[in-house]
Amino acid sequence: MNNAVTEAKRTAVKRKSGMQKVAGFFTELMRRYLPDPFVFAIVLTFLTVILAMVVEQQSFTDVTAAWGKGFWSLLAFTTQMAVILAMGYVLANAPVVDRLMDAIVSRVETPRTAVIVATLVGAVGSYLNWGFGLVIGGIIAKKLALHVKNVHYPLIIAAAYSGFTMYGLGLSATIPMVISTPGHPMEKQMGLITLAETIFAAPMLITAAVVLVTLPLLNGMLHPKPGQPVTEIDRSVHAVAPVRNETIDADANTFAAKLNNSRVLAVAIGALGMAYVVVHFIRGGGVDLNLINFFILFLGILLLGTPNAYLRQLNEGVKTISGIILQFPFYAGIMAIMGASGLVVTISGIFTNISTPETLPFWGLISSFLINFFAPSGGGHWVIQGPFMIDAANAIGASTAQTSMSVMLGNAWNDLVQPFWILPALALSKLKLKDIMGYTVIMMFWVGIIYISAILLWGFLG
Repeated sequence: MNNAVTEAKRTAVKRKSGMQKVAGFFTELMRRYLPDPFVFAIVLTFLTVILAMVVEQQSFTDVTAAWGKGFWSLLAFTTQMAVILAMGYVLANAPVVDRLMDAIVSRVETPRTAVIVATLVGAVGSYLNWGFGLVIGGIIAKKLALHVKNVHYPLIIAAAYSGFTMYGLGLSATIPMVISTPGHPMEKQMGLITLAETIFAAPMLITAAVVLVTLPLLNGMLHPKPGQPVTEIDRSVHAVAPVRNETIDADANTFAAKLNNSRVLAVAIGALGMAYVVVHFIRGGGVDLNLINFFILFLGILLLGTPNAYLRQLNEGVKTISGIILQFPFYAGIMAIMGASGLVVTISGIFTNISTPETLPFWGLISSFLINFFAPSGGGHWVIQGPFMIDAANAIGASTAQTSMSVMLGNAWNDLVQPFWILPALALSKLKLKDIMGYTVIMMFWVGIIYISAILLWGFLG
């Protein structure tokens, strides 16, 4: 009998579904050939230099000058990105959020359900705010991996990260936010495009719903079947400590310690911050990254309860963004080469030259996907590709709203396989890029089918 049971288990391990075979193929491919994200950025820098010289006939000195000049050109934007991620980490670890996540986790019993839930939380969080979603997905994935036995840890981290693609359809989508703001850099070319014409347009709302329903199901299907080998989380390394607000001062009775742990101060300054946000909108102000960062900063202070509690969580959050702080200047340099050499115009032009008013958004999506390897930032991406795409839309009578949204979706689609934004997930999980990229490649193919179908139908049906 024991021999029969053992043989049955061996047969179950060998019998892999088509989905697991595909996942195994891409996982092994990434393991063999994919370098760490920082090395990827270095290699991409040299590739961009070579392309500028060969394709655009630029001299080495001109390309080098563009690279060096642009290397530090996005420091302010880098700071905004770092702040939104670090403060998103604080929000995701606030006691009320932590209790909500624990309540969700406690109701999950099976590995596949855990993967589905991690995807949903990452997706909904990213739809609300990309920085918040990027962090909360990784946090709940770890909680689920610790709570549910036999969860394949690399997959659940990849699944949580895959929800990040929803940011391109959500409330913090960079390009729709920019072009809906009075005085944006391209207002003379395209005017103001309201959010009702982009992320709140019916085709985009339907697209968001389709992704939200199907992507978690796909990710659940990728989980190994019972009896097949899994890589579980190392519980000796990943211990989830409860969020506490107690004092960390040596002498809690001193006046300084009481101020550091004062709930009155936290509530007062948090309320002042919220008051400013209300006044800002009453006076007709718009939404930009600075306002978003302002809001989540003071909301975080309110939710954490004391200045000390906020600082403690913020210090932990900063650890997750070191890779982004290091690599963003490299991508700024790459974007500078792309813009100065004309590579962006060349890549986009290949597609726009064969476009009609109905198909320009489709080709905008494809070209944006390719360009995002070199410019993995919605704002920076739009600066170099946007003007050319909008000029093309105006020239052939295509919809500027659809064209703009296609660039946004190409950006969000490519982020599934561009190693830059996955850095916080790697820092939280302590995994390597090659551990999870095989899964995100499969997720990228599925999301691509959805986005391509949505953009084509929107272009032809209006």
